Amino acid sequence: MKKYILDLEVVEVSHPHPRYVLIKLTDTKAPLPEMVPGQFAQLRIDGSSTTFLRRPISIHYMDSKTNQLWFLVQTVGDGTRQVAKLKKGDTLNCVLPLGNGFTLPAGKDEKILLVGGGVGCAPLLYMGKWMSEMGCRPTFLIGARSESDLLQLDLFEKYGDVYITTEDGSKGEKGFVTQHSVLKEKKFDRISTCGPSPMMKAVARYATESDVKCEVSLENKMACGVGACLCCVQDTNDGHKCVCTDGPVFDIKELKW
Repeated sequence: MKKYILDLEVVEVSHPHPRYVLIKLTDTKAPLPEMVPGQFAQLRIDGSSTTFLRRPISIHYMDSKTNQLWFLVQTVGDGTRQVAKLKKGDTLNCVLPLGNGFTLPAGKDEKILLVGGGVGCAPLLYMGKWMSEMGCRPTFLIGARSESDLLQLDLFEKYGDVYITTEDGSKGEKGFVTQHSVLKEKKFDRISTCGPSPMMKAVARYATESDVKCEVSLENKMACGVGACLCCVQDTNDGHKCVCTDGPVFDIKELKW
């Protein structure tokens, strides 16, 4: 898939949570290029004296009708805190679309479970939108520490059936995603997951034990995003692979988990 370096205009910035910023962008000169769920972009960080490299951010949502691209960014360091300072009318330089995305449904009847935790939920919203347009209704299983950490549930509910776990029991079922009762009540053909590594490994174990196909979106640290720096290399059953070009989505059978 062809890659682009684009100056995108910020059309809206909101803060749905103290640790997150939602940035909506558009290309004022041309339609946005095609992107598939699970791909990401490398964002240039301007105005920071401590940030020299771009930051990899998942494609959260893309709408060709409005020509908008969304990023949900967790502010964890100088680079992402600088991104959070963007305002309407500013320009954000992006390299996109990068990497390989999730496996899309083979048909309308395929039952797919999308499991997310934290900012890992971001690419699953676009996956849900894509599936909905194909006539598929996915099942979302979202985990968080508490109710206050759950974001955009109304949007997820628009595209699929949403189940929730919280560690403190303030919303949904108490516990971790792999403990939710929906895993016992329903049978799935495929699982796609993104989130903290311990969560994804737990989901992978469940999928293996249940003989369900499963793929994970890895969040290794990246520098270039195009396979040149080897910063994000992952040891797999087929040798070392760059997460930015061979992933970020991998079948769990490829990984030494």
